[in-house]
Amino acid sequence: MTSPIARGLAMKTRNPFAVWIGLPLITLGIYHFVWYYKIHREMAEFDRRRSVPVAGPMLVILLLGWTIIAPLISYYNTGNRIKNAQRAAGIEPTCSAVVGLLLCFVFGLQSLYYQVQLNKINEHFDSAEPGTVVALAA
Repeated sequence: MTSPIARGLAMKTRNPFAVWIGLPLITLGIYHFVWYYKIHREMAEFDRRRSVPVAGPMLVILLLGWTIIAPLISYYNTGNRIKNAQRAAGIEPTCSAVVGLLLCFVFGLQSLYYQVQLNKINEHFDSAEPGTVVALAA
């Protein structure tokens, strides 16, 4: 492991199945927008060295969902942001933006996949409480 060069705030560990199907069903789809906003906010706070948009990606999904292409680009970019967060955590980046994009067409599994990938970062920090300061790698 490389020596820490920066610090960030730990993200929240979430149940991937609750993110994918449980909470969106209960809230009639609203939770997906909340989750999408929250993961971007957490990634921005996790590694402040990178510019991670917070509200923009959620607004693309919410307001430009009818265009089909804009949400797909947003999900693809989210996969790359998660990969960068994994690198910043000092773990092997396993998140694939292409896999996330393709899973959009399979029962909307991209949220399950992306949450599993985000949880790997949290596991690396021994499931630190959200908002706890953690050391980042290069």
